[in-house]
Amino acid sequence: MSVLVLVVDDEPDIEALFRQQFRRDVKAGRFDLEFATSGEQALTIVVEARERDIILLLSDVNMPGMGGFDLLRRVKEQRPDLPVIMITAYADPQTRRRALEQGADDLLPKPVDFASVRAEVDRRLASWTGGKPAP
Repeated sequence: MSVLVLVVDDEPDIEALFRQQFRRDVKAGRFDLEFATSGEQALTIVVEARERDIILLLSDVNMPGMGGFDLLRRVKEQRPDLPVIMITAYADPQTRRRALEQGADDLLPKPVDFASVRAEVDRRLASWTGGKPAP
């Protein structure tokens, strides 16, 4: 079974940024990165990913169509234990409170602090491997 980090954002440059930041990890086989440009696409990936362990879902809050909060609600209905971190350009206290109340594990402001994301991915990998180092 492969380990997956799913990133959901409608901005095209986000994929390139994440691929650049995590290229060594992906190349070493520590985890796979998958990207969705909409909430609908992400939900399909989550539902169909039964053969893969999604260790973390990172989602933008503001997207056309199904927004991040709708995605959060629907993902938690399908996979309540899936860790979700919301990302937003509007990291005000109300948005943070709403995200946490609706089941998000955290809310990160844009621009993305990749050191924080890396620490979270490493923590999730350690939990997934039972504390053994990931490849």
